[in-house]
Amino acid sequence: MGLKQSPILCQDCEVKIVRVKGEICRICGRDFSIFPEQYRQGDCCFDCIRWEEKKDWKGILQQNRSLYVYNDYMKEIIAKLKYRGDAEIVKAFYPLLSSEFKKIYRDAILIPIPLSEERHYERGFNQAEILARGMKKPVEHLLKRKTHEEKQSKKTREERLSQKENPFEVVDSNKVKGQKIILVDDVYTTGSTLRYAAKVLIEAGAKEASSITLAR
Repeated sequence: MGLKQSPILCQDCEVKIVRVKGEICRICGRDFSIFPEQYRQGDCCFDCIRWEEKKDWKGILQQNRSLYVYNDYMKEIIAKLKYRGDAEIVKAFYPLLSSEFKKIYRDAILIPIPLSEERHYERGFNQAEILARGMKKPVEHLLKRKTHEEKQSKKTREERLSQKENPFEVVDSNKVKGQKIILVDDVYTTGSTLRYAAKVLIEAGAKEASSITLAR
């Protein structure tokens, strides 16, 4: 891709990745153009409707916006980032991340989803933090994971959704009180990780929490 010379995707790569655009779920940002009609109701997908029907989760995540569809090529890019240590690849997405952030979330505190200490040591970096840097705004580390846990990518959808204990805690509640929060992560899958992070921030006094991810 020639990323070290210029943070711009080559034409071959541009063809393989698919932007999320057009009609999307009001909450999670799912692209309705590649989503069966029977799995949506109005401007929301059924996944988000199920979340919103639960008293403890209603309104917890204001909205998520993702740049790309999580297709096979985007999976390959994220695998290179997370599991092969190719952090340089993220710079290709900085211009778009920055422009999307300015359009939607300009006045919010930027918080990357944290890794556990063990996972951070294993990878040597946090991919969410590297993504957040591309938004040209100070990155705040106001969340931490309580314990090391199995990789989300290895969990089934049911295991992700059935998690009961919140894996996150707020580092400094004084800094989040009354603030709008933007969480940053690489992929929105079931939405459970972002909602657990949003929930603990709301409980600490944050005004609202939304998120931006590279893929959906």
